[in-house]
Amino acid sequence: MSAFRVTLQRSGIGLPKKTNAVLKYLGLTHRGAVRYTDITPSYATQILRVKELVKVDIVPRRLTRQEHNATLKTNSGYVVEKQTSERK
Repeated sequence: MSAFRVTLQRSGIGLPKKTNAVLKYLGLTHRGAVRYTDITPSYATQILRVKELVKVDIVPRRLTRQEHNATLKTNSGYVVEKQTSERK
């Protein structure tokens, strides 16, 4: 089942209390926070109320915390191989 991946990109500091209440309802408490929610009309309406503050992607399924953290890890670009020393 498809889901919304909602990422808070801008802070709600200094915005009306209603706006901050919507962010709290969505579970977005700090910048960079990511939440996966079901695609329902109620969530879509709340997301539209804060559309300037969030980034929304449609993903095929909700990811667990471990799966999401695995997607954030970058490739270091190199591999360290163990050296074997053959001294005579």
